[in-house]
Amino acid sequence: MTTISDVGVPAPGPAPVSAREAPRGDRRGSWIPTWGMITTRFMELRRRRGLMIALIAVNIGIPVVFLVVRLVSHAVDPKSFGPAGGYNVFTGLVAGVLFIFGFIVAAAVGCTAGSVDLSEGMFRHLVTTGRSRLALYLARIPAGLAIVISMVAIGYIFVCAVCVFAAPTQLNYDGVSVPHGLSRVALDSWAADHAQEVVCDFNYSGPINLQVPCGNGGGNGPPPGATVKTPKGTVVVPEQATAAQIRAFAVAVANENYTAYRSTFLVPSTSLMIDAGLWIALEATIGFVVGLGLASLTGQRTVPVILLIVLELILTPLFSVHIISHLLNFERGIVGVAMAHIEPGGLPTPFGGGPGGGGPKLIPESTLAASLVIGGWLVFWTAIGAWRMMSRDA
Repeated sequence: MTTISDVGVPAPGPAPVSAREAPRGDRRGSWIPTWGMITTRFMELRRRRGLMIALIAVNIGIPVVFLVVRLVSHAVDPKSFGPAGGYNVFTGLVAGVLFIFGFIVAAAVGCTAGSVDLSEGMFRHLVTTGRSRLALYLARIPAGLAIVISMVAIGYIFVCAVCVFAAPTQLNYDGVSVPHGLSRVALDSWAADHAQEVVCDFNYSGPINLQVPCGNGGGNGPPPGATVKTPKGTVVVPEQATAAQIRAFAVAVANENYTAYRSTFLVPSTSLMIDAGLWIALEATIGFVVGLGLASLTGQRTVPVILLIVLELILTPLFSVHIISHLLNFERGIVGVAMAHIEPGGLPTPFGGGPGGGGPKLIPESTLAASLVIGGWLVFWTAIGAWRMMSRDA
């Protein structure tokens, strides 16, 4: 007997696949951001012309304009304008411009990356794609840092190049041109041969018991016949100092200045340039990560940018040098204060504190404590920003 099946019954299809049995290649639920997510975030930030112009103007424009003006001025009138580069120019630009303003602009980029989806109404569309919210947040960190660090690096490399290749050929110490790299004996010998310049221009804190005529028509020291008390007793200033006395006194002045002379350089060393570059890159990273987390927490850009500017320009300089006994641990917990404590040696302390900055010393804090504060800020603001994005209603 022949059996004919019902043609109206559909052929059996594949068994239904549950939502948990997603294809193995589908990583939409993973918390690790994919390369495509990172590049998409990178392109979104790069298309913001106003933000990119501000980033370029601060990190590249300010040092380029400053150094180009110095290069042109020195080329036109080298007697009136000194060389464009050198150690002092490098330290001033790094600690005074790239460090402080690099943080502010990086924070502005972070605040933009943390609030752009909410301000443009794209957050709901991102959530409906099925991507992990944590992955969407973490993708913004490498995308934003790729822009910020590259801009900081371009400006910093230009500063290093000019400060090395356009550095002065002779050291200017206290207004006197002094050969660079002399030993103590060599400096004493040079001071004896240039006694009048050393006595008249070098700083000296000891007693002066002779009168030396200087180039401005005046003299350095008490008038002839005056009585001066010294550790060896009372000395009467002679009517006219002999050449041997002036030479001996110049050697004493040079000996007192030798420590400060050794710490004065023509060009920044390679190790200092590497350390300073990593230092300002870390400061820019902190600015971006904190701005990203704060903007994600508040859901807007303007207020976080203002708060971080106040932190960098007002609160950090204030708390870095003024010890408030009841708030000392709070002051140590400010990230800008911690960054000042891990600053590479040879740079003036930011915010005018410490011996290099010519102001009061920084509040006491160990390097280990400063490192823990920096790591804590990075972890806390990353965690708080990711938590807010994962808990926000779409």
